[in-house]
Amino acid sequence: MKHKLQAKARQIAQSPTTKKALIAMKPEKSLWGFFGIILFLIVPEVIAFIYGIEITAYAKEGLLQTTSTIEKYYFDFLVMMFEEGGSWFNLAIGAALLIWFFF
Repeated sequence: MKHKLQAKARQIAQSPTTKKALIAMKPEKSLWGFFGIILFLIVPEVIAFIYGIEITAYAKEGLLQTTSTIEKYYFDFLVMMFEEGGSWFNLAIGAALLIWFFF
């Protein structure tokens, strides 16, 4: 069974369809692609590592004083995003995409 799985994984990795899919996922080599990776994947995680506790405290305080539904959704979103701090996994994905961007 283990050999079947290894053979199937090797077959998928060497498939031309898989190679096409990887090429299609690769970010475009432009300033927009570079800044997109930096701004949407790396910067939020760095902010979460540095200011996660403060942002969560601000959002929880704001939830107590909110009057509108939009503000409630905003503060709930902030709590959801920054409550657990940064994610090393997401930061690693951003770094891997940044490295892949240059190759």
